[in-house]
Amino acid sequence: MPPRGWHSRGYLPHFDGEEVTQFVTYRLADSVPAERLEAWVSELRYLPESTAKAELRDRVERYLDTGRGECDLRDPRCAGLAEQRLLARHDQEYDLHAWVVMPNHVHVLFTPRKGFEVGRIVQAWKSFSARRINSVLGRRGQLWQEDYFDRFIRDAPHFERVLGYIEWNPARATLCELPSDWPHGSAARRHSR
Repeated sequence: MPPRGWHSRGYLPHFDGEEVTQFVTYRLADSVPAERLEAWVSELRYLPESTAKAELRDRVERYLDTGRGECDLRDPRCAGLAEQRLLARHDQEYDLHAWVVMPNHVHVLFTPRKGFEVGRIVQAWKSFSARRINSVLGRRGQLWQEDYFDRFIRDAPHFERVLGYIEWNPARATLCELPSDWPHGSAARRHSR
């Protein structure tokens, strides 16, 4: 199947190109209330589209880092399951460059391999981990927000900025002092080698 290029599932625009490195963020369903998101979209509607999208993404990121919602991924068992799923298909369907599992969201920097779509990869991460996490927590229902944020990586400096952003996210959110101190991320694995 050829890459889809720009497309939308009715929520956010996505770019899906074969072997194009992507920065993806997906979050727990209760991490940003729908009313809050709708209010931000309304506030930003007068800005140029690209500016509004960037501002919305920044607002969501700052909000997530305040630890809103139940933060099910604060439970090491749940964070471990989310991380396990990311690692499971590395070197088969995609190349995983950096990741971090935060209390209410996940950041991933990866490059899909030829023949694998970003949307299907993200869906596999979310569906597999949702079943397992809900089982651990003894509940059913929606765990993850339906959609995800993605940005394709433009060049090497952009790649390095995003990698740093991902790995420093727990320290910036004051969850640890150094990226390598956070147990569910690529910085800890890189540091332990």
